[in-house]
Order: sequence, then C-alpha cells, then structure tokens
Amino acid sequence: MKSPSVFLLAILAAVPALAQLAPPNSAGVRMGHVHFMVQDVDGQKRFWTEHMGGIEVHNGPLSLIQMPGVYIMFRKGEPSGPQAGAIVDHVSFTVHDLQDAIAQWKSEGVKTEQFTNPLQVYVVGPEGVRIEILQDRTVTKGLKFNHVHFFPEDPAAMQAWYAKTFGGVPAKRPMLTGPGTIDAADVPGAGLSFAKGKTALVSTKGRTLDHIGFDVTNLDEFCRNLEAQGTKLDAPIRKIPDSNVKVAFLLDPWGTYIELTENLAPGSK
Repeated sequence: MKSPSVFLLAILAAVPALAQLAPPNSAGVRMGHVHFMVQDVDGQKRFWTEHMGGIEVHNGPLSLIQMPGVYIMFRKGEPSGPQAGAIVDHVSFTVHDLQDAIAQWKSEGVKTEQFTNPLQVYVVGPEGVRIEILQDRTVTKGLKFNHVHFFPEDPAAMQAWYAKTFGGVPAKRPMLTGPGTIDAADVPGAGLSFAKGKTALVSTKGRTLDHIGFDVTNLDEFCRNLEAQGTKLDAPIRKIPDSNVKVAFLLDPWGTYIELTENLAPGSK
C-alpha cells in the first residue's frame, strides 16, 4: 500500500479547519470550488488525495475533494482543449516550504515545472491538470488555496466587473516574474488575479479547467440581483437531488464559465 504523502498527513491532522470555506463577504460571496473536465475521474481523485493532501467528501450525490479553502471537483468528459489558451490559465495554492514540497513530489514521481522564481513551481497532474504552488511562510500545514489567474486583454475592466458582481475588493498584486504589479480583486478564500493577455482567449467552458465556482448565501436573491444588473444566467437555478445544494451557471464577459452554489459544503443548512 502506498504511504501517504506529507501533505496528506498534515491535512489529516487539521481536518476541522479544512472543512470550512471562508466566511462570505457583504455580497454573500466566497470562493467555493474549481471544476475540471477529465477522462479519468478516479485517477484525478487519487492524484489530489495521494499527492496534494485532499480528502474526498460527499454532499448528497456530489463527490468533492476537500482542500483548505476550496473544493476540487471533476466531471467525466472529453475536453475541447487544455487549460492553456483559455481565459483562466491556472489556479494556485501556497505551501510553507516550497523546496521541501518539491522534493516530496519528485520522490513520489509527480511532474513539476520550475522557472526563474525559486518561490514558484507548477505541479502537473494527470491529463495536463496544472497547478501553481507558491511559498508562504504563514501557511503552517499542507496546501492552502491562494488565487485564480486570468489573462484578459483589459485587466482593469475585468477587475471592475468582479468587484461589482461578486463584491471583490480591488487590489494590486506583485508580479512573480519581474517588476511591476497586476490588477486583482479579492473575495473571501481567494484572490482573483488579472494579468494582461496579448490576445483574446477562449472560454473555459468545455476545457480541462471547465469552470470556477463561488458559493453564495442566498442563491435566489443573488441571481435576481444579477439579472437586475443585466447579467443573464447561462443555466437557471436548480436543486441537486438528494441534497440541499442549489446551483446556477453564468459566463462572465470574457468567457469564464462560473458556477454559483448554495450549501456546497457538506453539512451546510
């Protein structure tokens, strides 16, 4: 039997803390989940539980990989394209000691890609799932969700839309690969980073990283407010059978496919 990684052992020691998403902001919004479309769901679950410290949990029929501050979910399908080339390029986690983490992953046969910044690495999972890992000494155990990285042609416009729509707090983020800053908007549980892209990129819908999810406190009211502001839903609100989870979908103006959930966390009421 394969020995659990240091990340899994660390996470198991902190299960109660891991079980909670961040408290919502004044708009009732917090980071909820990241959803990948893959051919081998079981292989992805093994990767996230054996190498990334995740724990599989269930909410009714929904299977989720629980990570500190976020859930990772999978849908079986044939992606129309990889993560690269879509408006959302990657999501990111932080870890206390990056070099220790890299050594652990290499010992487990996990592929990593490191560039010029010694405090930044990409972990490459099955089917090209690519996750950025950054060092943060304030993280005490395992991995912690950090940000979603977008590449719009007009970062300021995207920042303003996410601030208006989801109550994101405008911010500036230091560049990791050189001098300067990038526009950002922070929601509880995640930073949303908007780095300037050279060309218009395609929608995430149908790609390997299919969509991101925000969990809201009152989905019906939130969606009424969205529609009053002129934002149309891509799919109406529906309830997941055998659970108290409600979901709805929309596309942002740049093609990011977004799922809105209510009561995503197991045990929510």
